Amino acid sequence: MIFVFTRKKLMKLMCIAAVVICTAVMIGNGTLQATFSNSVSNDWGLSYRENGKTPEGNASKEFLKQYNAYYAGEEDEKTIYLTFDAGYENGYTDSILNTLKKHNVKAAFFLVGNYMDTKPELVKRMVDEGHIVGNHTYSHPDMSGISTVEAFSDEITKLENKYKEVTGKDMLKFYRPPQGKFSEENLTMAKAMGYKTVFWSLAYVDWLEDKQPTKEEAFSKLLTRIHPGAVVLLHSTSKTNCEILDELITKWKDMGYTFKGIDELN
Repeated sequence: MIFVFTRKKLMKLMCIAAVVICTAVMIGNGTLQATFSNSVSNDWGLSYRENGKTPEGNASKEFLKQYNAYYAGEEDEKTIYLTFDAGYENGYTDSILNTLKKHNVKAAFFLVGNYMDTKPELVKRMVDEGHIVGNHTYSHPDMSGISTVEAFSDEITKLENKYKEVTGKDMLKFYRPPQGKFSEENLTMAKAMGYKTVFWSLAYVDWLEDKQPTKEEAFSKLLTRIHPGAVVLLHSTSKTNCEILDELITKWKDMGYTFKGIDELN
């Protein structure tokens, strides 16, 4: 059999070979760890082994931890870390906050600059009611394409400044990369700025306004795939999430789960 390689395929094979060689060297030195290419964007992804178990991330817990980054908590504790992402306000956050208050659940809301500008009263309410407001960057770019400390810092500090302008407080240092796009450099920069990077271990397609999941579709993911130490990502822009949250939290509690804040992730 004859193989014909294009220039593109040849370059790809050379890159793979380089990774294999570097890995072999690290094994020999006893310093093997997950690595990422400096030039390739990385999308956070999960592989579910079985329902009720922590899925495998495309970066291991051990690798992430060295950068003060996490995607799930301890697997022997029936704990849920509830988080929401919001690039804008869609009319559901008041109800979501009411439900969280009813159940005495503290969540984390990862917000962007637009949210701070347009809904400062909701940001204040989140803080006043004991929720964490996390840094989702100022303008929600693909952070994996940002390679300089200056550009990375600008996205983070602009939101910090806006948060302080709105609340009068210093922002707690929790960061979530927009769309889960990240690089090893990003993790390094976030850690250097004192941030804990928070990915997730359970999410579902809830962000499409014109194609919201049904209650049954949502529960089929959020109840079967819940697991000890789950960091759950929901979008507060979702009508479905708003409508099911009360029942969802009740069902999770009936399953024996309790809730913790992401400040307790370690």
